[in-house]
Amino acid sequence: MSEEKKKEPASKKKTANAKPNCPVSKTCGGCIYASVSYPEQLKKKEKFVKDLLSSSCEVRPIVGAKDPLFYRNKVHWAFGHVGTHLIAGRYAEGSHKIIENDSCLLEDPECAKILSDIRDLAVQFKIRSYDERTRQGLLRRVLLRKGLATGEIMVVLVLGSPVLPGKKGFIKKLLEKHPSVKTVLININTRSDSMILGEKTICEFGRGFIWDELLGVRFKISPESFYQINHDQTEKLYSLAIEAANLKPGEKILDAYCGIGTIGLCAAKNAEGVKLTGVELNRSAVSDARENAKTNGMEKARFIVADATKFMIEEAAKKSAFDVVFLDPPRSGTTPEFIAACEKLSPSRIVYVSCDPTTLARDLKEFKKHGYKAEYAVPVDMFPLTEHVENVVLLNHLDSGI
Repeated sequence: MSEEKKKEPASKKKTANAKPNCPVSKTCGGCIYASVSYPEQLKKKEKFVKDLLSSSCEVRPIVGAKDPLFYRNKVHWAFGHVGTHLIAGRYAEGSHKIIENDSCLLEDPECAKILSDIRDLAVQFKIRSYDERTRQGLLRRVLLRKGLATGEIMVVLVLGSPVLPGKKGFIKKLLEKHPSVKTVLININTRSDSMILGEKTICEFGRGFIWDELLGVRFKISPESFYQINHDQTEKLYSLAIEAANLKPGEKILDAYCGIGTIGLCAAKNAEGVKLTGVELNRSAVSDARENAKTNGMEKARFIVADATKFMIEEAAKKSAFDVVFLDPPRSGTTPEFIAACEKLSPSRIVYVSCDPTTLARDLKEFKKHGYKAEYAVPVDMFPLTEHVENVVLLNHLDSGI
């Protein structure tokens, strides 16, 4: 019997079909579907997408996760004190109340263990948590990022001051316990808002970043990098986007809102002689994208620091041309001006990767006004146990004859 046809172990089926059991789900609010079986979660999400998009295009079956638990490769805990007791965990939804939970159903277990050990080390080294009201104390948050393909882990200690008492001993003990930690950084955040990271980051151990791989392409991940939090589902998402693009040798492709270049580089790696341009407003992300292109032997790829809409308007004015446009905008979606510029640039295919079906539905209607028909949408469950769902949509130019 082939590997593909072998039956899954009963334990795997149980994980996928059972209702997850989280002791703090009602107070935390991080996974509203914690009491819903996974097949039922998928049905709810697929129906939600169909209700929004069926008037615009075919909605194909949702792509679920093989394992819906413990998928977050980016984990951060907030720190606080109750009396003299140091507490750490996630903030409850919509508040700054810390919910302690060492076995979150969303978080990578290795990352969760490292975080709990950091909490214990903070107690051992008598490190006080930062108090947002008095602006006293030191430890605000700890951010972890993990490369699932490489096993590399980054630790970012977010402090209210650059001085960490016993810093060398603290880091030494952490590395002894967890050799998979390849870099440790200190981020100084003195802001009074809810931003996790401040402006200044100091590397205390390692190279200041980690590596991961998606679809055979190697990516550098810095503390601030936008990088999808569910590795396995991201590979499915990007494979669907590349399949939709149906790239041909020598085509010019644009990766808008490109971040560190993940979609564009994965697409270009598997297409002969394509000419890739990526555009992203975040300067640090573009720096990483350029290094990622070089690392993967794609030095001719071009990455530009610019607002995606302004870039599109300028390219349209210059009468530039792209054969395929990928866009992966934030939850707010893209802009009417971006869509109008697409009409002038006239790519034959547009592949829209969306993290918000509501703004996607709005944008598809706007694209239709400018000569692009949505052919199909594929929902992808990137965030099991939550209400969020991503989609890949193929749009064809009405005059392309495709």
